[in-house]
Amino acid sequence: MQEKIKILKVKFDSVTLSEATKKALDLGNDKKQHYIATPNPEILLEAAKNNKFKKILNKSSLNTPDGIGIIWAANFLHSIRNTNSFMIKLLKWLYSLITLPFSKKSILKERVTGADLVLEICKSSVNTENKIFLLGAAKGIAKETAEILESKYPGMKIVGTYAGTPNPANEKEITQIINKARPNILFVAYGAPKQELWISRNLKNIPSVKLAAGIGGTFDFIAGKLKRAPKWMQKLGLEWLYRLFQQPSRIKRIFNASVVFPIKVLFTS
Repeated sequence: MQEKIKILKVKFDSVTLSEATKKALDLGNDKKQHYIATPNPEILLEAAKNNKFKKILNKSSLNTPDGIGIIWAANFLHSIRNTNSFMIKLLKWLYSLITLPFSKKSILKERVTGADLVLEICKSSVNTENKIFLLGAAKGIAKETAEILESKYPGMKIVGTYAGTPNPANEKEITQIINKARPNILFVAYGAPKQELWISRNLKNIPSVKLAAGIGGTFDFIAGKLKRAPKWMQKLGLEWLYRLFQQPSRIKRIFNASVVFPIKVLFTS
């Protein structure tokens, strides 16, 4: 695997979507158990103040950059690697933010979102031995997601769905349900950091699962409860604006990702 790139002390893999999919499927058929994550700026801000969460992210077998902010941070940090002057750093920081929508070169190969990775894993699991379990989201969403995925990719195997909760009090019940289904791939949609903490606590208790992945709101996207931004907005780094129009209540989270995160990257570089 390629050299790791660290942003706010969290490692990232420089991979394409295709490479990440292949890596994930290889892990899903390994003898050992693995988990992967798709950190975005919000997740890094949480990890910066939650050392336990940061350690979990850094022990993952694969971290893909979910968010244009991660791509920006990698490029900016690379551009100042030999710079000691804060004024020069500040000027490069401003320039990198202004030119972000037009930037084509990237230290990290490309943005690999949780939603895209889930779809590619499912697509590549058609007519294979992979057995997938969908855990999390609101009641009924995982089941609806499973129906859509099975319709979209005939021949893939989803062996179970369950909403549950990330509450430790429910873990015994949930692990029993998963063990009965015996999947080798588990997608967990409780949102960060709850999903990663859940995986860290419970992976050893679900031995058939060789790959677990925290995938945030992916089920909501697939089930159509939330719409993803058009491709042109994603490429310009404006997906946050599209999400804001859909969910005005996310304004604090979007502010953290688009304002607080870049400032923190600057002052910790």
